[in-house]
Amino acid sequence: MTRLILVGLLLISLPFQNSAQERQRARDLGIKPGILTPGKYNAITDVAGVSVGQKTLNIGDSIRTGVTVILPHQGNLFKEKVPAGIFVGNGFGKSIGTTQIEELGNIESPIALTNTLNAFLVANALVDYTLSIPENSKIRSVNPVVGETNDGWLNDIRGRHVTTSDVFEAINTSSTKEVLEGNVGAGTGTNTLGFKGGIGTSSRVLPKSKGGYTVGVLVQTNFGGILRINGAPVGKELDTYYMANDVPYQVDGSCMIIIATDAPLSSRNLQRLARRSFLAFGAVGSFSSNGSGDYSIAFSTHKDTRIPYDAESIEKTSPEVLNDFMSPLFLAVFEATEEAIYNSMFMAEDIVGQKGRQMKALPIKETLEILDKYKAREN
Repeated sequence: MTRLILVGLLLISLPFQNSAQERQRARDLGIKPGILTPGKYNAITDVAGVSVGQKTLNIGDSIRTGVTVILPHQGNLFKEKVPAGIFVGNGFGKSIGTTQIEELGNIESPIALTNTLNAFLVANALVDYTLSIPENSKIRSVNPVVGETNDGWLNDIRGRHVTTSDVFEAINTSSTKEVLEGNVGAGTGTNTLGFKGGIGTSSRVLPKSKGGYTVGVLVQTNFGGILRINGAPVGKELDTYYMANDVPYQVDGSCMIIIATDAPLSSRNLQRLARRSFLAFGAVGSFSSNGSGDYSIAFSTHKDTRIPYDAESIEKTSPEVLNDFMSPLFLAVFEATEEAIYNSMFMAEDIVGQKGRQMKALPIKETLEILDKYKAREN
């Protein structure tokens, strides 16, 4: 009997993120946006060298939050910075480190996603992490990059529960393989388009004739609007959408979109890539409400484009995809962003948060029936 009790307690204490994997991703249900082919994992980690780590905090009856960390490569990011670009769709946000990306066109720390009031503590943890690397013993300035969305409806956001050790754990357990989605990491307490949101990811691989490059996207979804899936008006059909008279609906929120590619791109073209992700953001039903902080950050992992901290030469020669050949990459980021947002919802589960508040996940059976009605998925 004692053994059975111990097993039961173990099951109860299993990490919350495991349950999210019982749901199916959009593509597994016949929802295949676009024409390009995903990578092996259909995730941002299909871009070689990129890893993702997450720490989920699902504690008691009121803590529903966490942190998600993206590492552009597995070396010393401060010593080998990656070129980057940023696009701000709506600036009602507390993102950190974005002005230096805009000014210098590079990233020198892991990228962390969390909740609004924890952004500053997480930024401090990224500084601690960077300073802890022995090779960085003499540096006196670090630009941590942190994105956030407000999970304060389900989560005790004022408690600021994400700690430095949580950030270090996410970094140290990061993986270059599959990425957990839904109610995990920074997406634990988020809501999207009237349903439970979360972390989602997807990727696209270009044909060799178009460069053979990979584009991967990871999103933290927490925004409102009128849900559309593959063009089908799912939100309207389910009577769950902004300004529906009989449905209480909070439209304000935010979305973080992180884009990785192995294409050799300048910071200028990475900004152009980031801008295109917002076409997909609109395609799923968002219109970036007044209270939404919507940011897209893109970086290149191509080794020959990295920026050394202590360069010995005045000039740097790097390969670069020419403007005339950017269109396939624009298509790839559009498709991967759209599917990543779908995955954040399809993989999310019902959740109960602080004050007994409940948020239902997207109802799969009803949603598939709507998609079939509009011929918006493959059977």
